[in-house]
Amino acid sequence: MKDGDPQPLVLRQDQGHVARLILNSPNNYNALSTAMIDALSDALDEIAADDGVRVLVLAARGKAFCAGHDLREIQGARNDADDGRAAYERLFSHCSALMQKLPALPQPVIAEVQGIATAAGCQLVASCDMAVAAEGVRFGVNGVNIGLFCSTPMVALSRAIPPRAAFELLVTGEFIDAARARELGLVNRVIPPETLEAETMALAATIAGKLPAAVRMGKRAFHAQARMGLADAYASTGAVICENLMRPDTAEGIQAFLEKRPPDWD
Repeated sequence: MKDGDPQPLVLRQDQGHVARLILNSPNNYNALSTAMIDALSDALDEIAADDGVRVLVLAARGKAFCAGHDLREIQGARNDADDGRAAYERLFSHCSALMQKLPALPQPVIAEVQGIATAAGCQLVASCDMAVAAEGVRFGVNGVNIGLFCSTPMVALSRAIPPRAAFELLVTGEFIDAARARELGLVNRVIPPETLEAETMALAATIAGKLPAAVRMGKRAFHAQARMGLADAYASTGAVICENLMRPDTAEGIQAFLEKRPPDWD
């Protein structure tokens, strides 16, 4: 890249078996413009196909993790003389497809959150498998404050936290802090800002140190059983655990435990 060339909207940094995707549009608080959605979607496709990546960390540059959709772009689409409604349908269909890629990704995804995560930015956090937030972060689905109910963010949020708590946030437009987000289950850990990246990467490295095949099978089974009734969930996960046990590397892990030695997975 030459000096003066525009910076990519999404940066990628690999550290061992952990990949970091970094939202790189700090001037507009990493808003999910059409271009940002395209860039992040393409980056996720690359990660999904990369067998060397065992864990993905989704982070952001600047004061905000993500402030949601680009309202200037949305307002511009409304004034499109051709068909504003069709433009909206394309935008939200594309964004919904992006959000669904995160739980479908083979690797666990950890959101590393600083500043604020609002509206579709909060949806982005809720769509990840785990989240680590800095102290002082604020979360909200506050579109209702400008007359726009956060209907699509609601899908991920209401699956990540208790429904009544989600509904309260949606209809009041109020923000919650990182501590409250942890109480509700939106984030896993709350970390001092100065150690956010280091501690998130340490968590990712811990997961990356597990047997990759088992983690991938487990993530897929976790999301699948969550959509099932109780009996179907047990039948499905029973099949998965039997498949897992038939793997030679799993047999090695069990034998290593019995012999009180590290497993030989290399």
